[in-house]
Amino acid sequence: MLGGNKMLGRLILIGWLLATGISARAEFSPRDAVQDYLVTKWGLDQQSVFDERLTDAPEDTFTIGVIPDTQRYFGPGSGRGDESGEPRNPAFDSRTRWLADNLDSQRIVFVTHMGDIVDRNHHHQWKIARENMDRFHGRVPYGIAIGNHDMVNRTGDSSLFQEYFGAERYADKSWYGGTYAGRPGHAPAVSGNNANSFQLFSAGGLDLVIVHVECNAPDDVLAWTDSVLEAHRDRMAIIATHMYLGPIPRPNSRAEWLRVPQGRMQWKKVHGERGNSPQEMWDKSFRKHPNLFLVLAGDQSGVIALRQESRGKHGNLVYEVMQDYPRDADDSDWLRLFRFHPEQEQIEVRTYSPAQDRLCRGMRHVMDIDDHQFTLDIGPAIAGFRERQARREPLGAR
Repeated sequence: MLGGNKMLGRLILIGWLLATGISARAEFSPRDAVQDYLVTKWGLDQQSVFDERLTDAPEDTFTIGVIPDTQRYFGPGSGRGDESGEPRNPAFDSRTRWLADNLDSQRIVFVTHMGDIVDRNHHHQWKIARENMDRFHGRVPYGIAIGNHDMVNRTGDSSLFQEYFGAERYADKSWYGGTYAGRPGHAPAVSGNNANSFQLFSAGGLDLVIVHVECNAPDDVLAWTDSVLEAHRDRMAIIATHMYLGPIPRPNSRAEWLRVPQGRMQWKKVHGERGNSPQEMWDKSFRKHPNLFLVLAGDQSGVIALRQESRGKHGNLVYEVMQDYPRDADDSDWLRLFRFHPEQEQIEVRTYSPAQDRLCRGMRHVMDIDDHQFTLDIGPAIAGFRERQARREPLGAR
């Protein structure tokens, strides 16, 4: 532990640095000076000097807002507490309110929800979900990757989701690419009417397609996913799907959840025999597409945060990123900002709580800052995009 005199001297130095006119230089922050000095001269680790403030996005960037699972509801039918009062979801409210209020300062061009938008599949909660997501409607493109709580587990029927977020709501939006029609003989209740959708947008000189694929998507949905990614092979591709990274084998108990190997899961929750595990979704569909560079997911609040790098069939680097932060308090409203820096060919990922107004430095068993605040190199993905733009390959070309 630092001695009293040494600690006092260091605090005086920090105060002097923060009080000087150095901050007038746009390229140099006094807080940065403090952090650099602490790390390089005093040998303190980055965790101990981490600045928890979220900065505005620079002009040459754009951001995708990512909302993890929002299934912490209160009130009638919630199964939580005495179920009194009006239906409510404080953490959902603070996330969407903050994102909507900061579209400009964070340069947000798209918002994606990782699914389990409700906890109990009934009207009370769907009404709240609709009210929250309506903050984006007509203001910024958005999509939802429906989870197991958003449908009837055994059959995959997502009729209530479709009632509140049906494709007709987006028909007049230029960014809305379309939806899968649904399981033959069971459409649109199973897999149809916006349960699987894709959106198109451009920012920072990049053209992107994001495909929202339902939890444990069956083969017919994966065939549709393939057709979308093939039709838009000239765009950089992102897939958002609810269940993806977590315990590879199904844990037999809660105690096993973090003891078993972590990665692309090899089990499933919905659609019965028709459903595909995340590993099967990768093998059958995702890995085949050279323009895919990012897979986003939620679902695993016990794991909290996990990411890995994979190579697709064509050698393309694919980042697979899961985020599902614990929902144990009203201010547990963590969200993620994927801030693209096209000129630096990087994505700066920030995990932030609007209610607490701070970045996450660590949580529970995931205490490394790098699990919550990190950077992804997308140079190869951008190079591939530029190459495809130059060639303008016809569909089906290899």
